[in-house]
Amino acid sequence: MKRIGRLWLLTALLLALTGVKGGLAAEPPAPGDHLTLSGVVKNPQGKGVKEVEIEVRVNGQPVHPRGKEEEIVTGSNGGFVAEFLLPAGTLPAARVEVSGRKPSWRDLPPTPVQVVETGRDEQGHRRFTATHTFTLNRAVTPAFWVATLILLGVYVLIAAEIMHRTLAALLGAALVLFISYTAGTFDKSYFILSFEDAMRAIDMNVIFLLMGMMIIVGVLKKTGLFQWLAYKSYALARGNVFVLSFILQIVTAVTSAFLDNVTTMLLLIPVTIEIAVTLKINPMILLIPEVFASNVGGTATLIGDPPNILIGSYAKLTFAQFVVNLALVCLVCLVVSGLWYLWWYRKGYLEADVKDVNRTIEYLRQEYRITDTRLTVMGLGILAFVIFLFIVHGVLHMEPSVAALIGSMLLLVISRIDIVEMLEHEVEWPTLIFFIALFMVIAGAEETGLIQMIAEWVLQVSQGNLTIAIVMILWVSAIASAFIDNIPFTATMLPIVLFLNESMGVTNNVLWWSLALGACLGGNGTMIGASANVVTVGLAEKAGYHISFLGYIRACWWPMMITVFISMIYLLLYY
Repeated sequence: MKRIGRLWLLTALLLALTGVKGGLAAEPPAPGDHLTLSGVVKNPQGKGVKEVEIEVRVNGQPVHPRGKEEEIVTGSNGGFVAEFLLPAGTLPAARVEVSGRKPSWRDLPPTPVQVVETGRDEQGHRRFTATHTFTLNRAVTPAFWVATLILLGVYVLIAAEIMHRTLAALLGAALVLFISYTAGTFDKSYFILSFEDAMRAIDMNVIFLLMGMMIIVGVLKKTGLFQWLAYKSYALARGNVFVLSFILQIVTAVTSAFLDNVTTMLLLIPVTIEIAVTLKINPMILLIPEVFASNVGGTATLIGDPPNILIGSYAKLTFAQFVVNLALVCLVCLVVSGLWYLWWYRKGYLEADVKDVNRTIEYLRQEYRITDTRLTVMGLGILAFVIFLFIVHGVLHMEPSVAALIGSMLLLVISRIDIVEMLEHEVEWPTLIFFIALFMVIAGAEETGLIQMIAEWVLQVSQGNLTIAIVMILWVSAIASAFIDNIPFTATMLPIVLFLNESMGVTNNVLWWSLALGACLGGNGTMIGASANVVTVGLAEKAGYHISFLGYIRACWWPMMITVFISMIYLLLYY
């Protein structure tokens, strides 16, 4: 009996399972309307807006994508795609509307979209599609004002030297993120920048390019090469201080074109002071023309000046493009500024003590000689290889940072110099961290709309005229960079110039060259305009030779204005 009972139970269970399976298999698909909705959310200039939260309503009722409950969010290009399964017969008569929202932007009002029937799918659902492009406008929110105040605060702290620029930038970046995740959590109108967007804002191409070049220069510095160049300059001048000053300017400019101009001045300042003391003249009458030439020479190449590194990375410009478009005008500016300083400091040069030239040359030859010939040859060989990669990196579609990194690592391997020593003593970590933090602060200003509003103002003032835009960017960059460190100023201007390029349809990169010339040459105007200026004044003062802020302006303002004017004529004639 127990066996019969178990048999009946098993039979009943099999019949039940078979019935369920058969019923499911036999049940026809539920009728419905299948809607594929796609679109792009753009700003008024036609650029896609990412991370916009999209809401879809059918006859006023919100609907969710098929099988999902989460919100639809636009991608990095502003696009989105979603699929919906609606009750049969809903479409095409129903009213389908799309709305959207994002912090620091005006809400996208419910916008009707046109639905088109395309047939039926394999399950018998009627298929419909709808595609639309939406325009989202900026809104001035509390986040806008907070981001603006933080950016201005960082500028003030840097310009007034209230605190180290790295600390100022890090403080600004920390405030942007802190406010976003505190006040912005409870009120979206205070949300400035997400942590993920802050990380994406860091241009690692700039960071690794600077680090690689710092290591290469750090190795070459151990050879005594740069001090030897200064000694050779004096030997070539044969005691003529006018010739010496001009040669030192040329050496500084050429060196700065291929190495960071701050590093160039760090290497040349001590030997320049030594030569000036030997000649019994104030070292500043040699150092100021040198640092001016350093900024002019650095303007000619992608790697010569930090603003150019920022511009090249952001605009995807090659080393060769910088040289072809800027080298000629920089050469003219170098000759003109060199002649200016020969006239400006003529009295000081005439007072030099040049009685025993041969003895002085011999002293400098012994004091500043190349200490490691093998390392010098290896270092110059690797540097030449890196410069070659810079020239062809556009053809290889390789970022300049890759060239700098491979060169610096190869040099460390073949020279067997301790990498820990290099990273500790030669890599300027405060400078690299300054760039990282500054990228975050600028991203906050861009995300909240400040950068776009400035760009729209420039476009409105220029009335879409390319000539006016060139002149505005050049002179605004030059004057501003004279009083604000040109690195943060250039970082702020990058998205503005990109906006103008896109809005005006500029294809010859002339606006980028305007920014490069204005920021780099304008930085010569005051002692705080460029990092090389600050380093030069600081080391000279440490050695006992002081120059006031106004004294520096008197020596540099007019040659700066002349070089910027020459650049304006060049840009207007050739572009």
